[in-house]
Amino acid sequence: MPRSVSPRTISRPASGNQGGAYGVQVLIAGRQKHWRDEVACQIRRAGYTATTVDCGVDAMTVLALGLPVDVLVTDVTLQGELCSAKLAVEARALRPDLRIVFASDLTDTVWCEAAGIAPRAMFVAPDPRADAVASTVREALASRD
Repeated sequence: MPRSVSPRTISRPASGNQGGAYGVQVLIAGRQKHWRDEVACQIRRAGYTATTVDCGVDAMTVLALGLPVDVLVTDVTLQGELCSAKLAVEARALRPDLRIVFASDLTDTVWCEAAGIAPRAMFVAPDPRADAVASTVREALASRD
């Protein structure tokens, strides 16, 4: 049974750019607060709404509750009960059309290990651009089947 999600674990902006029924919602899962904050800033600057969680269990709770999520961005190094690989598999089982983006600043070795886990997932390679994750999220949204 998933643990309850506390307001300290999930953070949402007070207001976000809304479009259509609810705008584009991006769920960000990563252990490192500075990483989550940096990615959330990129996502918000791109005009999307960001929700951040610090573990895979909380990310799955958000998805299981039926909250609107268009793209899941997860740190490829996420550990715990639901590491990034398991999170991607479980999230895709729950929501087959969910766009998944793996991001991190690690070496190509980690990418190769994660590449076969979630078909149709996208990867953000280490990139000096300040908007690398947001650009990949835009690509993921544009590639909807």
